[in-house]
Amino acid sequence: METISARELERCAQAGTFLIIDLRSREEYARGHVPGAVNVPQGEFGTELAGRKQETIVLYCSRGALSMAVARRLEQEGYRTRSVIGGIRAYRGNLELQRNKI
Repeated sequence: METISARELERCAQAGTFLIIDLRSREEYARGHVPGAVNVPQGEFGTELAGRKQETIVLYCSRGALSMAVARRLEQEGYRTRSVIGGIRAYRGNLELQRNKI
């Protein structure tokens, strides 16, 4: 499993060629998330990953620990993953979040 910085996450989001998954709750996601990220709270994976073993999946959570654990599990299942060091907290410090209108 590869880890990346918040700056690298920004480059992944801008490239638009990665599946970026936000593992936080729906409420946390609505308050602000990485542009283009899909919200899949931990434990709710369904068909989002079907047929995506050839893609690189970038995962983030609040601080990075959960995304690392999920990334390791997915790699054991054959997925290519990256986990963001420091999670959304590291990203917030430097970059703009996208917010959902509630």
